[in-house]
Amino acid sequence: MSVLLIAVVSGLLYFLGTSRIGYGLSSAIGAPVTLGFVFGLMFGDPINGLILGASINLLYLGVVFTGGNVPSDGCLAACIAIPVAFQLGLDVDTAVTIAVPFGILGSFIDQIRRTTNLIWLHKADKCAAEGDQKGIYWCAMVYPTIVAFAIRFIPVFVINMFGASVVQTILTYLPQFIITGLSVAGGILPAIGFAVIIMSIGRKELLPYFFMGFFAVKYLNVGTMACAVFGICIAALMYFASNKKGETTV
Repeated sequence: MSVLLIAVVSGLLYFLGTSRIGYGLSSAIGAPVTLGFVFGLMFGDPINGLILGASINLLYLGVVFTGGNVPSDGCLAACIAIPVAFQLGLDVDTAVTIAVPFGILGSFIDQIRRTTNLIWLHKADKCAAEGDQKGIYWCAMVYPTIVAFAIRFIPVFVINMFGASVVQTILTYLPQFIITGLSVAGGILPAIGFAVIIMSIGRKELLPYFFMGFFAVKYLNVGTMACAVFGICIAALMYFASNKKGETTV
């Protein structure tokens, strides 16, 4: 797999996943789990790609685009962290840790895009004053799309062209305890994604159960299926206990 092809595909996927062309379709394309599957097919390991994508996806479960603003960009995080992880053979936890700063970088890229849109907005006002309907269409659709493509494609292309070698150099010279720390942090970060979404639905009392399940899987080597069974049992117990108190919901 050539680095050039990886860089081109990554840039295109990032544009398609954030372009809002088709809206629902672009959101599906831009989901880290979808991107993980696509990159997995490219590298001949779709299962590991899904694992990487799903792990990164967990970070952004509770992210809300309030007013359309992007607080952190899971699509950019996946478009960079997953290819780098495949090229360097990184474990999932380290890949998740690498994804975080790029997700934050995505919010700055989106702000740049929004700022450039002001140029076409003022130009569209002039076209409207002149009755130029074609000019309004170009200012509303064509020009912003071209600029958005450049803003989104170029950074991802450049980072994927040279990022893997840079990351490899950094990891080579980093002390082992820092690499271990990154791996541990990457293992905990998905839990934070779950915690955020639990808090966003207003049920903070459910957090202890979540962390019990997370640490049971992570440190006690309890299988995911077994943990799911225990979770169902706990949910049933909570449901029956609440009914005894005269409550209708858990």
